[in-house]
Amino acid sequence: MKATIWHNPRCSKSRAALALLHGAGAEVAVIDYLRDPPERALLADLYARAGLRPQDGLRAQEPGAAALADADDAAVLDAMAADPRLIERPLVATAKGVVLARPPERVHDIL
Repeated sequence: MKATIWHNPRCSKSRAALALLHGAGAEVAVIDYLRDPPERALLADLYARAGLRPQDGLRAQEPGAAALADADDAAVLDAMAADPRLIERPLVATAKGVVLARPPERVHDIL
């Protein structure tokens, strides 16, 4: 099985999700989303496939997130595309779907 993870190597949840993917034998494409941020359209697609609103994928504790508390989906996506630190991690995609792997065990839902 192939999987893609938008990953931050400094994040324990992201590292745990990656370990679970490897443990399941997945062929994993690892994207450091802070160095190679996803484009706005890709983010919109990932959240739609996950059944989430962009607001659900907002990393609330980051500076700048509070200003987006009442923002619409378009504004949140614009902000995430401009500042990838606002993207909650890890996002994981397989042919079976997309999850925001918090907790990391959510990756099992799409394996």
